[in-house]
Amino acid sequence: MMVVIRGSFPGLNEFIAANRSGHGKFNRGNAMKQAAQHEIMSQLPRWHTDKPVWIYYSFFCPNRKKDLDNISGFFHKVFQDALVERGCLNGDGWKHIKGFRDDFYLDKRNPRIEVNIVEAKE
Repeated sequence: MMVVIRGSFPGLNEFIAANRSGHGKFNRGNAMKQAAQHEIMSQLPRWHTDKPVWIYYSFFCPNRKKDLDNISGFFHKVFQDALVERGCLNGDGWKHIKGFRDDFYLDKRNPRIEVNIVEAKE
């Protein structure tokens, strides 16, 4: 399955900073994660597999201001959680996701993340 998620998302550093603010479950980090996950779920097609998958991420960034791990770290978390919440995968642990790979590109006019999800051969 191939899905294109439009736009840019917060980086891991912004998420960590947001988690240090507020109190308990009402901190900004939780709100940031929920908003990003909701945005992703609104763009996911109806799809489901019971098989484990490999996930290939292609990040098309508007600039080079963020480090690569900062770009991908937060997105991995919210995207994989969205796959589970939307019912695409039964879970996001080792049994369900065999691994993933990241590639990075510049596209100032059309920032997006293209995600290719491939069922693993058992």
